Amino acid sequence: MTSIYDAIRKDHDRHRELLDAIADTQGDSADRRRAWDEFYHDVKAHAAAEEETFYSKLMSETWGQDSARHSVHEHEQMDEQMEKLRETDMSSPAWLTTFKQLKHDYEHHMEEEEDEVFARAQKVIDVDDTDAFGARFLKRKAREGELIEEKREDALED
Repeated sequence: MTSIYDAIRKDHDRHRELLDAIADTQGDSADRRRAWDEFYHDVKAHAAAEEETFYSKLMSETWGQDSARHSVHEHEQMDEQMEKLRETDMSSPAWLTTFKQLKHDYEHHMEEEEDEVFARAQKVIDVDDTDAFGARFLKRKAREGELIEEKREDALED
């Protein structure tokens, strides 16, 4: 079984790899498109599953609410950056500028989550329940992966 912390960390490790791979590409190349597409879809599914299975538990405690809200707010900001990138020509300087900001923001978010949020969560999620939370996270992430384009279309209609 995979604990919630291991599941999130594994995703973060892959996201770091993809961010570095994208940073090593130039222009509108096949490598950049492939890495970006994987990053975009995995981060979208990851963030939604994390909010529903992990942050919701943190918010059950008063002292966890600010931390969870802060992380969800960061998700919203990064989501806006990712949508902007999706609509911008990959070979433009604007794409690279926005990507560099996203990379910086997301790396900070992952560090903060692994160092501070996990410590808070360990006070709320019993050690015997971490595998069950991990399973719920992975199941929800798979479902969210199927909904990405549908949710995007709904957001564009708003």
